[in-house]
Amino acid sequence: MAVGLSGGVDSSLTAALLVEAGWAVEGLTLWLMSGKGACCAEGLVDAAGICEQLGVPHHVVDFREHFQAQIVDFLVEGYAAGVTPLPCSRCNREVKFGPMLEWAQEERGIGRLATGHYARVRHGAVSDNGRHQLLRGLDTQKDQSYFLYDLPQEALGRLVFPLGELTKPDTRLEAERHGLRTAKKPESQDLCLADHHGSMKAFLDAYLPPRQGQIVLADGTVVGQHDGIEHFTIGQRKGLGVAWSEPLHVVRLDGAMNQVVVAPRREAARADAVVGAVNWVSLAPPEVPIDVAVQVRYRSAPEPARLTPLPATEADRAAGRPHRVRLEFAEEQFSITPGQAAVFYDGEMLLGGGLIQA
Repeated sequence: MAVGLSGGVDSSLTAALLVEAGWAVEGLTLWLMSGKGACCAEGLVDAAGICEQLGVPHHVVDFREHFQAQIVDFLVEGYAAGVTPLPCSRCNREVKFGPMLEWAQEERGIGRLATGHYARVRHGAVSDNGRHQLLRGLDTQKDQSYFLYDLPQEALGRLVFPLGELTKPDTRLEAERHGLRTAKKPESQDLCLADHHGSMKAFLDAYLPPRQGQIVLADGTVVGQHDGIEHFTIGQRKGLGVAWSEPLHVVRLDGAMNQVVVAPRREAARADAVVGAVNWVSLAPPEVPIDVAVQVRYRSAPEPARLTPLPATEADRAAGRPHRVRLEFAEEQFSITPGQAAVFYDGEMLLGGGLIQA
């Protein structure tokens, strides 16, 4: 069994539990960036230390070039265009799970991969046209299924999530029971790129030059100035630098006009959204409307919505991601953000998800 090791307590305990259960374990760490940060030099050292402590082999694979192309360039292009990309789910599909499974199989002859994600997989009988189902982690405060919505069936069938039935406090206690060096290591609260550069603003400033533009109301009234639309997010209220008769929120980022569009909160809510590049996970693509619960952000509560399949565009087909849907929410939603994921659930089961287009 290959174990993806980041150097944190979650992946460390994953490896320890599998060793304890009698699996032949090999640690696998992807080298994604050079420099400081929990996901870089510190993570590599801690991952190697855990493997030494457990007496298992450790492999470090240089994925820096792949990470640059698939995540860094993707983020920069998205922010420059006025969308707020979601790198974590893309990283899971394009950088982590797929490539790790491929490397483990080709280089080590290992067909299964375990990670420290708080999620669960219910394996189906693929030979009988069953599907592997992705379920929420037992700990609702740590559930990470939202970021795994884009994994294909072939990958899900080879994944193991030992922490899916644990809570975070359980993980800490178990790590201490095993005497793991990472048992009390604090969690990183930032996106890895923000952690690496010191902040998300510093990361963006390293790649995008300042582009001064206007902050405007929906009718075009200029209410302020900005130094780059990439520094704003849909729904943002604080830090706009705008004096107005009532609080204003960001409702749109216009990449073509280099404008930040703002409005009072009452005008910032929406009742529908179009979602593209949909990956259906726990059920086949529906042909008729269905009722679902939708998360439009990782920390947002699931909201009831009617999901209606839409015809694929030529661009969808060319990209090999032909599934699109329209969501009609039971109540208006605040901060629906193009580029972020809308993930569909039925109770604890993740049905599928895609990227908000409009």
